[in-house]
Amino acid sequence: MKNSPIATIRILRPLQIRDFRLLWTAMTVSFFGDGIYLVAIAWQVYELSNVPTALSLVGVSWSLPMVLFLLIGGVLTDRFERRRIMICADALRGASVTLMGVLTIAGVIELWHLVVLAVVYGVGQALFAPSFGAIVPEIVPRNLLTEANSLDSFVRHSAERLFGPALGGFAIHLLGTGGAFLIDAATFAFSGIVLLRIARRPVANEQTQPALDGIKEGFSYVRSQPWLIATLLSALVTLLFALGPFQILLPFLVKNELHGDAADLGLVLAAGGVGSVLASLLLGQRGLPRRHITFMYVMWATGIGLLVVYAVATELWHAIIAELVAWAAFTAGMIVWTTLMHRLVPSRLLGRVTSVDWMVSTAFVPLSFALTGPVSNVIGVRATFFWGGTLGALATLAFLLWPGVRDTESDGSMQRPPVQEELILAPTEGG
Repeated sequence: MKNSPIATIRILRPLQIRDFRLLWTAMTVSFFGDGIYLVAIAWQVYELSNVPTALSLVGVSWSLPMVLFLLIGGVLTDRFERRRIMICADALRGASVTLMGVLTIAGVIELWHLVVLAVVYGVGQALFAPSFGAIVPEIVPRNLLTEANSLDSFVRHSAERLFGPALGGFAIHLLGTGGAFLIDAATFAFSGIVLLRIARRPVANEQTQPALDGIKEGFSYVRSQPWLIATLLSALVTLLFALGPFQILLPFLVKNELHGDAADLGLVLAAGGVGSVLASLLLGQRGLPRRHITFMYVMWATGIGLLVVYAVATELWHAIIAELVAWAAFTAGMIVWTTLMHRLVPSRLLGRVTSVDWMVSTAFVPLSFALTGPVSNVIGVRATFFWGGTLGALATLAFLLWPGVRDTESDGSMQRPPVQEELILAPTEGG
């Protein structure tokens, strides 16, 4: 394969690994469904109740159980086979979305149904996120992790934020929101079937360790690493300002102030996918920047700061451009972050550290969702965008002052030699 496109194009090199190809295939289809869901859930909520507080309620119902169950998901990830945890999570989320579709098609869907089913979806997400974060470095050698994470980001955002939302808006136009939900449910089923073909791998930890001790060990490691703890606390603060407006108010802005339909919302979200794809291709080919921490924080601050554009947008194309640039910046930062996690965190701790990452960084997300609706009612949708972007960007950059946060740029930890590459690259049997 040395002269094949896979060998010469760096971002494609991880596809030489059979299990990564299977994971990549499963996630491509699943993320495609997630993009459909982004449009369908927002549009369905606003069809039932055309106020931001309604989508805020659904957002809280999804994010709060996700935050509460993430530590459990991390412990399970480090105790049991990660592939099987992912399959169970797909089944749980698929069942939730299936019920949304059936109730919608039957014409009996109510807001409280979406609230309850969003809780189930959030629990599934809490199981899936740590497992997915921990399984990639089990499959891919250390020297290919930047390429693997870039390819993952390329696939994730191509499907979840580019083609998925575009198809979601089109599917709603043709089949209604119920049909869009059922398409999403089918993608979870496909993902689970493909994940079954990935080879079994030994569990990193003995199952005799008490769960509480396992959680404490994960927290202790996070506290010991300045680059980890500072970035998690940064995300904790900045997502409070930014995520609610992005998730709750952008669909409202498109529908009510830019006078768009579901297809227009899909187009705006798809523009974010274009930006993410471009960032993924660029970093996948060039590799990490030398000052990777500084780059990561600047990219995130830029993406969050672009909320200000929505505050003044008067045409759909304004929102499209803002979404494209913002998600290019977010994605560039996330590729760096994921690569840091995979290279620097010991494998036996990765599930728990990933769950701590998700739990701490998203702990205020339910509050962000809960506040966005009421705050926008008081100061207005556009003022909420302005202050969310301004305060979020400033808060992000402030954490660059945390002592030791940028040590990995100079201490050589990112240049350690790869370990056991031949073993990981060897052909494996499905199971």
